[in-house]
Amino acid sequence: MTMEKVRRTKIVATLGPATDAPGMLGRLIAAGVDVVRLNLSHGEPDDHRARAIAVREAAQAAGREVGVLADLQGPKIRIETFADGPVQLAEGDSFVLDCRAGVPPGDATRVGVSYYGLPSDVRAGDVLLLDDGLVALTVHEVVGSEVRCEVLVGGKLSNRKGLNRQGGGLSVDALSDKDKADIRLAAEIGADFLAVSFVRSADDMHLARHLLKLAGGRAALVAKIERADAIPVLGEIIDASDVVMVARGDLGVEIGDAELPGLQKKIIREAVQRNRAVITATQMLQSMVRAPIPTRAEVLDVANAVIDGTDAVMLSEETAAGAHPDKAVAAMQRICLGAERQFEPKEDLANVIHQLSRTDQAIALAAMVLAGQLGVRAIVALTESGATAQWLSRYRSAVPIYGMSPSASARRRMQLLRDVQPVEFSHGEKQSMAASTRAAVRLLFEQGKLLQGDSVVITYGDRVGHVGGTNTLKLLAVGPDGTVESRREL
Repeated sequence: MTMEKVRRTKIVATLGPATDAPGMLGRLIAAGVDVVRLNLSHGEPDDHRARAIAVREAAQAAGREVGVLADLQGPKIRIETFADGPVQLAEGDSFVLDCRAGVPPGDATRVGVSYYGLPSDVRAGDVLLLDDGLVALTVHEVVGSEVRCEVLVGGKLSNRKGLNRQGGGLSVDALSDKDKADIRLAAEIGADFLAVSFVRSADDMHLARHLLKLAGGRAALVAKIERADAIPVLGEIIDASDVVMVARGDLGVEIGDAELPGLQKKIIREAVQRNRAVITATQMLQSMVRAPIPTRAEVLDVANAVIDGTDAVMLSEETAAGAHPDKAVAAMQRICLGAERQFEPKEDLANVIHQLSRTDQAIALAAMVLAGQLGVRAIVALTESGATAQWLSRYRSAVPIYGMSPSASARRRMQLLRDVQPVEFSHGEKQSMAASTRAAVRLLFEQGKLLQGDSVVITYGDRVGHVGGTNTLKLLAVGPDGTVESRREL
């Protein structure tokens, strides 16, 4: 009897009008979605409330754990509107960005800007990028509220397109008034993850965590790395967060496309070393907004992120507004599995940075060393919060990790961790840990995750219900009918 190959890299899919179609959520979950994203930049609060409820119901019907990620809009700087629709700008044209309240709709010579502090942040010679860099302006001079520019790269410009300064350096605050209201919304709907956009410093994450706590939320915080300003303090931002997202759209605009691949690898590597989960996002299968299959370049892009060691890959417009949301998820599933088959990780722990400050971290490292030496079938973590499973997942290995927890919120958070499969499991208050470990092994055997003769490493804490209390590691052998045939405490 052989066991089905389980995908180790997780899939995040953005919800939107395309996923509201009857039955679509169920098809997305069946296709392999692990976490859904609510993009708070679009839609009304009631839309997000309804989608969160629908996800919970669809996941329960499918017998799956599916996390919910609420993504704040952030202070994205945008131009305002044009009086007569899109305008065409040509290289060498003069164009004014008018940064004040009450600016009338624009034309081919000028347009308003949502960020009134722009004149203080730019100087002559700066390059401003509009619509993800499709249009570029060179600042000629700043006069009062007007940033007077010359068109460097022409093109069509329409309402509400984004604006970036090449190289970063715009000083707009990380959390807008809308974001603060949306933090309260995320707490209300019980989001498992909260993504903070345009993070520039660890203080931005500390403020978001404080506001989330005040609102009664318990979501894990995701720092979206999409500003050039974030790179010099990347380590501090990662340490202040629970998850990091490589948000390649605005980041690529600010630092330039040529620098993006190397920086993606750096962010993934540093997040893993600092015990944080990492999501790679933006235009991964962009052609599937319309097409039923991805391009070869997109396949290679996703596979490269998997090989780099990302915990999760994310779909945005492909599922939110695309013509084939379920096919996009299915394609992502195939690509991840293919990349994982071709590039199996090696249990090479020699180069991992070990700064052991917690008992559960030390137990996780010992479990990985043991698994690599003895060729076990699986690592099983009996965990309350999921912390031990997260430590285990930081040491890249081909061995699957089963995070067994009584907490639904912990199981949903574990859905974002590479290699980790959350399993609902509750040991009785009066049950000994020996009985609990036997019950855990039997459950995995009954679910087809373990076979007779398999060796497994199991970790747990001797104080049941105590968060962060993992302090014990055992090596067990699976006997007939899922019994524990032999065991050795280490």
